[in-house]
Amino acid sequence: MQAQTSIIAHRGSSFTAPENTVAAAKLAWEQNADAVELDIYLSKDNRVVVMHDSNTKRTTGQSNPISETSSEVLRTLDAGSWKNDQYKGENIPFLEEMIATVPSNKKMVIEIKCGIEVLPALQQVVNSCGKKDQLVFIAFGWETILAAKQLFPSNACYWLSSSATEVSAKMSEAAQKGLDGINLNYKIIDQETVTKAKELGLEVLSWTIDDPEEAKRLIQLGVTGITTNRPDLIRQSIQ
Repeated sequence: MQAQTSIIAHRGSSFTAPENTVAAAKLAWEQNADAVELDIYLSKDNRVVVMHDSNTKRTTGQSNPISETSSEVLRTLDAGSWKNDQYKGENIPFLEEMIATVPSNKKMVIEIKCGIEVLPALQQVVNSCGKKDQLVFIAFGWETILAAKQLFPSNACYWLSSSATEVSAKMSEAAQKGLDGINLNYKIIDQETVTKAKELGLEVLSWTIDDPEEAKRLIQLGVTGITTNRPDLIRQSIQ
């Protein structure tokens, strides 16, 4: 991410558009987000698909475990109507479709929601997308993010956590293992955490912040990425 604080659109501009869809990504770019964050799983036929949950029920109304469902079936589902009728027919995207929306000076933050099983298919997508240097990887899974860093050594990789205890225990190891930073629930971020991270050469990103005052607090602490459902509001408030 850039040295100044980046505005990262959480699952795209997901306050307005249906999360993790091409429409949400395009709206985030229109709202001048610096990056779009999204979530990935591996389908039954080894396609990397964009979805937050392991099952499609919440955003499509139909219950399909992604790992047990072919992409052909997943692509027939409507992932837009639940948010607003104007988004009816919005597909569950393939990762490559989301990457294709990224403007030349922007980033895409890819959260690996499943485990290391997705990495071979992910590597194929990344190597053929033509925008590899614009991709960033994040994961809650410790082994998963370390494996991603090994696979993509030139790409920034951040470990996700919402546990202050866990972060305190693992921060030094994150630096030793070559990770680029930590990506934390905003509630556990204080000056001590940011200072320690910087001493170790780690960046601190944050999620998920829709309150302008909270965004300002984090920026003052030295956080370099604000993940938000409302990139337009946060951009406006910090300018």
